[in-house]
Amino acid sequence: MSQKIIFATGNQDKMREIREIMGDMDVTIESMKEAGISPDIVEDGTTFEENAIIKAKAVAEHTDAIVFADDSGLEIDYLNKEPGIYSARYMGEDTSYTIKNQNLLERLEGVPKEQRTARFVCAIAAVLPNKDVLVKRETIEGYIGFEPQGEHGFGYDPIFYVDEYNCSTASLPPEKKNEMSHRGKALRAMKEELRGKCL
Repeated sequence: MSQKIIFATGNQDKMREIREIMGDMDVTIESMKEAGISPDIVEDGTTFEENAIIKAKAVAEHTDAIVFADDSGLEIDYLNKEPGIYSARYMGEDTSYTIKNQNLLERLEGVPKEQRTARFVCAIAAVLPNKDVLVKRETIEGYIGFEPQGEHGFGYDPIFYVDEYNCSTASLPPEKKNEMSHRGKALRAMKEELRGKCL
């Protein structure tokens, strides 16, 4: 019988990415909504790791399944690592990413490429059935481009460029993005850790 992993997110784009990355494992992956769990989560941590643990523990109180939670975001060096842990809430949670991305591009107007360095950060926390907690953190380095580009991806992908491909992560095919992305790397690291423990 396959194991079940409940992911503490309601973001369908994120769930699609997670299922693609974890597709080679004999696990059923459900969002917390699909699992019928809706705890009131207050993300008051000061790091990506703390917020991921807060989310995972909140959901784990309602299930004996393995629970994953991620906290991820964009750090722009020129803007003192903004939006950082507030990436999802930057300019308000209901503000579209088209507007958020445009705002960040405007704040970087006139800034040369070498000063537009940025990274995506992803911390993934897992709470196991015995309530042990594991955490993995990974990043992808890049820079903020001068205009949005690409139809794939979501969130800040259209303005985050990688030198290796000279394009935004929204321009990469999903399988290529998952191979190199912060979330892809963190999920694979967590997957390897779990293989030896409970999967």
